[in-house]
Amino acid sequence: MRNLVAALVMAVLLALYLVLVVQHAVVLLGTGVLAGQIEGVALIVLPIVGAWALAVELLFGARAQRLLRLMTECGALPVDDLPHRASGRPVRAAADVEFPKYQAEVEAAPDDWTRWYRLALAYDASGDRRRARWATRRAIRIERASRRSPAARSGG
Repeated sequence: MRNLVAALVMAVLLALYLVLVVQHAVVLLGTGVLAGQIEGVALIVLPIVGAWALAVELLFGARAQRLLRLMTECGALPVDDLPHRASGRPVRAAADVEFPKYQAEVEAAPDDWTRWYRLALAYDASGDRRRARWATRRAIRIERASRRSPAARSGG
């Protein structure tokens, strides 16, 4: 919950910043000076890119949160029995020892989104955020495809 609040606060602050930048861009466009107008155009394009990036990240977060909720409801989350630092992060060496188990689960059933999500959690615990996000994206794609497939809807 704390992460969600932090993400929403950051989104609101970024949105405020983007509004102020666009206002400044409009002023620059009205100067009649070519350099100011070019800067004004750039200041309009950059907030559009920023808004797109913000939307993509919020959507990713919402989808990942949905998978977490689904796994919690069905009891499919791994037990977190790793030692933790004072910051709350798992001790990386201990997480690295557990990692091969989750990698083997994915290799045994590569079309199971729950295994991909557990692998993402293992990557995160091992400190590899880039691969954790990649595995989470993979889990999201597989879960979404399973909801759309006729076999998933008919139960077989």
